[in-house]
Amino acid sequence: MISCNQCGRTPEIFTESRVTTSQDVFGNLNSHSSVLFLLSSLYKLRRSGCDQSLHFSPGPFEASTMGVFSYIRSIYALDTIDTRFTNSSATPYQTVLNKRAENAAAYAKRDDSIPGTGGKTDHSGRPVAQPSKWNTPEFYIYYLVFIVIVPLMFWVTYDVSRPSHPNYPKFERWLSPGWVPGRKIDISDAQYRTFRDNVPYLALLLVAHPLLRKLYNLLRPVASRSQGCSPKPSGNSAFVSVADGEARMEQRASFDYGFTFIFLGAMHGFSALKIILILYINFQLATGLPRKFIPAATWIFNIAILFANELSDGYRFASMTAYISPMQGGFLNEMGTWMDSYGGIMRRWEILFNITVLRLISFNLDYYFSLDAKTGSHLEKKQLDPAYLSERDRVKTPASPKDYSLRNYIAYAIYAPLYLAGPIITFNDYVSQLKYPAASIETARTVKYGIRFLMCLLAIELVLHFNYCIAISKGSPIWSDYTPAQLSLMSYFNLHILWLKLLLPWRFFRLWALVDGMDPPENMLRCLSNNPSTVAFWRGWHKSYNRWLIRYIYVPLGGASSKTWIDQVRTCINYALVFTFVALWHDISLNLLVWGWLIVLFMMPEIVAGLLFPRRKWENNLFAYRVLCGIGVLGNLMLMMMANLVGFAVGVDGLKSIIHGIFKDWSGLIFLVTACSALFVGIQVMFEVREAEMRKGIFLKC
Repeated sequence: MISCNQCGRTPEIFTESRVTTSQDVFGNLNSHSSVLFLLSSLYKLRRSGCDQSLHFSPGPFEASTMGVFSYIRSIYALDTIDTRFTNSSATPYQTVLNKRAENAAAYAKRDDSIPGTGGKTDHSGRPVAQPSKWNTPEFYIYYLVFIVIVPLMFWVTYDVSRPSHPNYPKFERWLSPGWVPGRKIDISDAQYRTFRDNVPYLALLLVAHPLLRKLYNLLRPVASRSQGCSPKPSGNSAFVSVADGEARMEQRASFDYGFTFIFLGAMHGFSALKIILILYINFQLATGLPRKFIPAATWIFNIAILFANELSDGYRFASMTAYISPMQGGFLNEMGTWMDSYGGIMRRWEILFNITVLRLISFNLDYYFSLDAKTGSHLEKKQLDPAYLSERDRVKTPASPKDYSLRNYIAYAIYAPLYLAGPIITFNDYVSQLKYPAASIETARTVKYGIRFLMCLLAIELVLHFNYCIAISKGSPIWSDYTPAQLSLMSYFNLHILWLKLLLPWRFFRLWALVDGMDPPENMLRCLSNNPSTVAFWRGWHKSYNRWLIRYIYVPLGGASSKTWIDQVRTCINYALVFTFVALWHDISLNLLVWGWLIVLFMMPEIVAGLLFPRRKWENNLFAYRVLCGIGVLGNLMLMMMANLVGFAVGVDGLKSIIHGIFKDWSGLIFLVTACSALFVGIQVMFEVREAEMRKGIFLKC
């Protein structure tokens, strides 16, 4: 309905007798008579003394439509992915919820690009956030480029994947029957195929595990609320005492500990004994050695485990018994072979044990840090309520000495939802969430997160039905058979499939953890095509691992500093050490080691450019600065794509073929110029996406 803002009167044309919704109004404006009637009605309203603007309120149809679109939009909001992206890690999320409830309307209309609104400002006192460019002529041109280029990109890769292509017989054997009519699916990638085949069983676990916990909680309920000493509630309505927190941890940790042995036995059979032995040795190193030896012993032992797992093929029982008893056919040999035959659902347990190694190191170093800190004094000094800690305080505040027990350690290291692929959560954070439920876990947000996971699963399925770039790379291709555009776009989509196949397990296991009442960090924030910075890319890619690296390697090494050139060199050395560990942690492979060093090398231009062209020197000409940054990012993206192609896609030889194909004739150079132009447009859109976040007061480092 449409009415006057001042008196509420409705013109005749908008009354229920004539129309029900504004859709009917505009549907009636297809004749001169309707237009004249509308104008005369508005004139009568004005003559009656209404000089205010009209208010258009949605009818039932518009309200329901707006509700659906609003919900869909909220599914793709940053807050849905992880509240850590929209709120400071130093602010307890309960505080954020309270403020949001009080100022919901103001938050929705927030625009920090308007001077005087209290947003972040630059050196001149002007808002850092810039006015929106979405409705400017510049961006209308960009939209046109997107409309043309993006479908063309899909067409190029679809064209080389059609049965009519001359090379189709070479890779057809790598394709499988698909569910899209008339198309096969490329599930030749072993990682994604394994995940895809096990989705029904994982979905069953997602439902069964939390239900088993609820059943356990019914059988062993938390003791009634104690009146023991605890911090003051400080106005929190849902006050949780220290005694309540201890009782909750006892309940949850006991279930996690018991479920560990059932889960390990089902997953790895008798190999679970090897995992328990490794965990026990690591625990003894942390709790049995003098404090000064703990870090060195932890790193030596766990890096040695990474190498030993790879070189010994998971310590097969048959190999161990053959070493002890060289005689063939003996009892020990038969016993070893029999034990190997019961390897559980995942016989090769060592493949994904790298994730567990990170948790082992986290426990040891968190325990090491706790020996030099007093939990109570830290909470008292900051006047913190342990039930409402910020995410930063949950990570940094050491647990009490009794919490570093063998039971809690095993429950943490083999916590079922995060065991196979993460995300990584520190031991301190795990214990804190055992005691006090995270305020960020809300049913509505978890449902939206689940819907978003399903949309990502649908996306990769559709891409793999129409784009066979992985199968093509496995079919012993002759790269010279393809044009530079085809080579480049196949590699580009190969990287996106890599991104999606890693995103899906991470999001599924985080969804499982959220349903179970644990809130680990989100691993992926940005799409692969939404990363204009190499440094920022690695902050956002496998984010929980990045945070782990910062806490346990990067900061202890000295972190980053740009005060002097010596500090810059030290920072680069730290980067090199971190990425060397990252490469070795992923796999003992020359390609990945080269990839790690290339990443560090390709970070250098961005770091140097940041020193030579700081934003503060361009505050009076931000348009020129945006164009300059776009050109710099263009070169940076090229280098970043090359590094990832070497590490995860076509290798060194494939990259050489792509470069040779581009520069061998004019067609390759024309493609290069076209691709660079399209990338430049994409970069400007990336910048504006971040500007839109800044207008809402969100300043992400990725």
